[in-house]
Amino acid sequence: MLVRLHSGNPTRRSLVFSIPTLLALAAATGRELGWGLRAVSRETQRWRSLAESIPDYALRQDALKALNRKRGNIEGAALFWILPRHRSPELLRLLIAYEILADYLDCTSERAACVGIKNGLQLHRALLEAVEHTLDVSDYYLYHPWYDDGGYVRALVQVCRETCPRLPSYPTIRPFLAHAASLTHVLALNHEPDPDRRDAALKRWSRDQGGDRHDLTWFESAGSASAWLTVLALLALATEPGRQELEARLIYATYLPWISLTCTMLDSYADAEEDAQNGDHSYISHYSSREEATTRIAGLIRRSMSLAKGLPGGHRHTVITSCMIALYLSKDTARTPETSAISASFARAAGPLTRLLVPVLRIWRVLYRQRTA
Repeated sequence: MLVRLHSGNPTRRSLVFSIPTLLALAAATGRELGWGLRAVSRETQRWRSLAESIPDYALRQDALKALNRKRGNIEGAALFWILPRHRSPELLRLLIAYEILADYLDCTSERAACVGIKNGLQLHRALLEAVEHTLDVSDYYLYHPWYDDGGYVRALVQVCRETCPRLPSYPTIRPFLAHAASLTHVLALNHEPDPDRRDAALKRWSRDQGGDRHDLTWFESAGSASAWLTVLALLALATEPGRQELEARLIYATYLPWISLTCTMLDSYADAEEDAQNGDHSYISHYSSREEATTRIAGLIRRSMSLAKGLPGGHRHTVITSCMIALYLSKDTARTPETSAISASFARAAGPLTRLLVPVLRIWRVLYRQRTA
């Protein structure tokens, strides 16, 4: 059964929702408003207090910058706790800790990019070791110019390492989880300051990973691994008992590459002007033209939404994917005179739920001062 909502403006399309999608949205909204938002704020503040006590000034600034500027990432990661049928405070804490760890590593790796790729690779070992508790904990700052973080990274890693084995279906999910986490070392390559060396490294990485098996370009293959959404989705799956290998395989194949690639490209799209001004790497700039990029990203959005719906519990995955897309399209940079028409086309490609969520998330960005973050 479908439910049709009409906007007051007759020139606009009506929004058509299926009953299961509406129920999934209502359940997600209730869980977020009833417990999620407060829990995210509480956990974020706990990690902020630890970040504020980091002895080294540069590392302290990196940690606080990640917490302040990437609050949307934390909220997005926490949204994955709507996937299990029942609330799991333990899963929520795990998702938040992993996201904060990844955001911090991204910031501090970028600051020290001049040291070389080996530093970034060493730092990002934490993202694998956080979910694979049998590995020894590395010296993450071995090549880093700064070292004394007061135990910040170790604390984040330890929370994840202690929690993962307690998840009921962790043994089943573990191989897929470890592989998805291992691919995040591509993040270190993204911060190579020399464009020629960076692109050469990413091309080698894509070739070594067999990136062409999905008919992706080298930069699309690398871009899909640059988002750790697959890890978050698998952690949520592991929270429920009795999950099967086939379910893990389906989630892995849907989020990596398709949903992760879509989100990487939308992030790059929203940040394109800032990246150009700062000379930072921009995945979307590798397309030959704006028209090619727009057409390709719209196609990725449609494919991601279709695949998400086909997953077990697909309506909940649809809500999450719609929220992720809307989060990027709600940025101020996606609403300029130059980008508004393109953003509208992306929202149409994502479907009615995304179009409904974009203005909601604009309000959230204003309230949390995240309009461009």
